[in-house]
Amino acid sequence: MGLWCLTRGAFASGRCLSVCARKHTGADLCVTFPAGVTRYSRDAGNRGDAPEPFVCYRLHHRTVFKIHGHDTSPFLQGIITNDVGLLTEPGLTALYSHMLNVQGRTLYDILLYSLKEDDAGQGVLLECDTTIKDSILKHLNMYKLRRKVNINPCPELSLWAVLPNQENTSREKPGNPKLSSPEKAVVWEADPRTKEMGWRLVSDSQVDPLDIVASCQKGDTEEYHRHRYAIGLPEGVKDLPPGVALPLESNLVYMQGISFSKGCYIGQELTARTHHTGVVRKRLMPVRMSSPVQDLEEGAVLQTQSGKPAGKHRAGVGELGLSLIRMAHAKEVLMLKSSDDHTVTLEATVPDWWPKDANIS
Repeated sequence: MGLWCLTRGAFASGRCLSVCARKHTGADLCVTFPAGVTRYSRDAGNRGDAPEPFVCYRLHHRTVFKIHGHDTSPFLQGIITNDVGLLTEPGLTALYSHMLNVQGRTLYDILLYSLKEDDAGQGVLLECDTTIKDSILKHLNMYKLRRKVNINPCPELSLWAVLPNQENTSREKPGNPKLSSPEKAVVWEADPRTKEMGWRLVSDSQVDPLDIVASCQKGDTEEYHRHRYAIGLPEGVKDLPPGVALPLESNLVYMQGISFSKGCYIGQELTARTHHTGVVRKRLMPVRMSSPVQDLEEGAVLQTQSGKPAGKHRAGVGELGLSLIRMAHAKEVLMLKSSDDHTVTLEATVPDWWPKDANIS
């Protein structure tokens, strides 16, 4: 009878790097996969378990704040790009947005989740990059002034992304996940940026997400990032450097993260003017390199094969990444040189979730 063994941790640890099989012949057969790539093992001599249709990923790089109080909506309305009032519409309980500086450049990318009203009034959960949690708390308190708003970190909560399992070989799409214990979910919402990002789950840190989401298994968070980069969706300060990234170049409109009708907010003037002129000469696009590159300098320059500047590389995992590319060169094979003078080629693609009329030269 065949015996399968997993090394470097079980599925619950989120890593599956090497799988070894010992057949009845006594010979060992070992298959090694790239780090971060989740694979599922099956005993050839037994029936084995098919992979679950969904995978949940712990998002340690994201954290959550609770903002509640009578003035929550007007407070947020003046400092984010999207319209907080949309959260009062039936069926809409999650919102994507950016916070900008006065020059109209992105400071923080956030997601908002509406909560039921309590004794303190309207409340939301705000999701942001973990590395800037102190900066965003300072930013929120600076603009709170005398408003009746309370802002509290929520270290007791954990954040998960739930995506369809790419290893599921069934031809039928799994549909939407079913919740076995919905009462244990603080937040359960479809990702508002694009349906290709699945669902967001916020729960108590002591609760196992597998006790909430049926037909689900845990996965390596690096696979979550590979998925993001493959479809070209930015998240966090590496992809959207604070005070550097421009919201329209970062495809904020395509991610339903901005309102052009709600009125004034910090950084609104430049953003609105750029939108109404209809001229966005650079965009953040998914790229695939000819080979992974280590030790890239921040904002490494991209060039065409003839040596013309074509944009800057932002971040990535392995051979996948995001680059800010001049639209005039978006269809060309581009060159990227690492700090050790190693040169690779890369090609950009137009994400499926972009509008069909996206202007690509």
